[in-house]
Amino acid sequence: MPARQTPPPAGPKSKRPGPVMPNSWIWLVILATVVVAMVVFPPLGSGSTIAYSDFRALAKSGKLSKVTFTGNDTLIGELKDPNDKAREDYKISRSGKFNTLLPPSEKNLADELRKDDPNLKIAREEGPGTWIGPLFMMLLPTIVVLGIIFLFLLPRFRDPLGGGILNNYIKSPARRYDRSKMRITFDDVADMQNAKRELREVVEFLKSPEKFQRLGAVVPKGVLLVGPPGTGKTLLSRAVAGEAGVPFYSINGSEFIQMFVGVGASRVRDLFKTAKENAPCLIFIDEIDAVGRMRGAGVGGGSDEREQTLNQILSEMDGFQPTETVIVIAATNRPDVLDPALLRPGRFDRHVTIDRPTWQGRLEILKVHTRNKPLGDNVNLEMIARRMIGMTGADLRNLANEAALLATTEGKNKLDLSDFERAADRVLIGPRREEMLSVDEKKHTAYHEAGHTLVTWLEPGSDRPLKVSIIPRGQALGVTWFIPEEERYDRGQDYFKSRLIATMGGRAADRLMFGQPYAGHENDLKQATKLARYMVTHWGMSERLGPMSFRIGEEHVFLGKEIQEQRDFSEGTARIIDEEVQKLLREADARAFELLEKNRTDLELVAETLLQREELQREEIDELLKRNRNVRDGKPVDEVFAPVAPE
Repeated sequence: MPARQTPPPAGPKSKRPGPVMPNSWIWLVILATVVVAMVVFPPLGSGSTIAYSDFRALAKSGKLSKVTFTGNDTLIGELKDPNDKAREDYKISRSGKFNTLLPPSEKNLADELRKDDPNLKIAREEGPGTWIGPLFMMLLPTIVVLGIIFLFLLPRFRDPLGGGILNNYIKSPARRYDRSKMRITFDDVADMQNAKRELREVVEFLKSPEKFQRLGAVVPKGVLLVGPPGTGKTLLSRAVAGEAGVPFYSINGSEFIQMFVGVGASRVRDLFKTAKENAPCLIFIDEIDAVGRMRGAGVGGGSDEREQTLNQILSEMDGFQPTETVIVIAATNRPDVLDPALLRPGRFDRHVTIDRPTWQGRLEILKVHTRNKPLGDNVNLEMIARRMIGMTGADLRNLANEAALLATTEGKNKLDLSDFERAADRVLIGPRREEMLSVDEKKHTAYHEAGHTLVTWLEPGSDRPLKVSIIPRGQALGVTWFIPEEERYDRGQDYFKSRLIATMGGRAADRLMFGQPYAGHENDLKQATKLARYMVTHWGMSERLGPMSFRIGEEHVFLGKEIQEQRDFSEGTARIIDEEVQKLLREADARAFELLEKNRTDLELVAETLLQREELQREEIDELLKRNRNVRDGKPVDEVFAPVAPE
């Protein structure tokens, strides 16, 4: 899908509640606060507090029986007679005890008190209140910080699936889905007939294992689902559990890994122990490449947490007894990075490939995702399914949802065909930008996209464009959307050469109409260069190099496969590869320029029409070129451009 990009400048989930403090913690904090207050601040429990001047007046009048110094700035006094009128005058408690704060200037207070009343008893307490108070005040910030960490922050480091702070590290966080809740069967999974056929054997074994054991057959303990993201691997595994009617434990590979070494292995042990206790059951490990990558990879050693977790998984799968009906299903879109020990017979020895759906599969998936959506009379799901080549189940679900959102925004009661077309533009190309192009920029974009479009019509074997647009979307100023006439998995050299010519059509139009290339075709050059290099190095489409395949940076350094140079050919061969790639690109550029130069009037017509309408569909382009040209290569246009069959 060549697109004219914007040139670079010159030079959702449900809200989780926060951690809740247990009741035991609340009472513990309250008790500790009371104890500390009583120990650190004993004067607070020693009666009322009076002014220092009142204390001196009582001392001189001889109404005190005892004075106790409790520190450098506090003392406790006792009246001789608790019923004395002075108690009411100075608002002293009924016990006759009071406390007061000493001013810093009174250093010889004890001697002065003895002069005022020789019978006054003077004592000094060197209790905890004299030193714990200052120490507590000094350590108070540290205590507050530690309290916040233990009571509020540490619970947040727990896994989201519950459990205690310590108990959570050794328990498996796998989620269990019972057969009575959200049961999914193969009837709920659209398409994927081959994968269902492979997995029915697993279902039969979970239902009636004795039937297989009677003849000594052993069903594989591990099934690996391999496919691109969004093809329905998780849904298919849940359908297996639903068909068999057994418990289903689901966990992501990354959930085994924690900060401490050994935690993942303990979680694996707990998961398999629980599964054996509930056999027959099914364990599903999603994104197993997060924990199952090759051991001893890269420069580092093999004693990290991930590798110990993988070792435990391998050990547990080997530890199954023949009578234990526990089957492990794992899913990944990166089978090339998995450890070979994980794939050997006895572990994940059954591999089920889940490809992108065909148009029949896309039609069934669209029916599933639109069954609760009212559709208009002009919506043809088969036509939409045929056009959405390469979309997965997740993509089609998103397409139907976007169409419903657009229809709702406009206040419609049903989804019509235009909603699906706009949803496809949004999903495949990007949302429409409100950027206003200048007149010259819009003209450049129109001729650039017209170049792509016209070349595909003039070059035999090219994929015809479904739509061409000069409306800025996503990162592109314009786009020409190529859709093959049919789904094919094997193409010849002529097809790839025609793709190169179509990709270079935008650059050729820039040079033809404006005398120079522009920065907007950067993405075209990247696509063309990548395709040409694959033709030369992987598919043997170079006469000079012959039927050879060259490895260029295919291996992953940090997987331990390659540490040094990732190239198995000489510098001379590398020079020839560059020359052959350059030759293919120059030939494609020259061919595109030649086609446009000979058909300049058609190019101008398509560009001017784009400037007026901004978007053209395949049928509109067909009709436009038929009216403008009468003959191409000596044949009537009606024979060259066959009418588009209604879809």
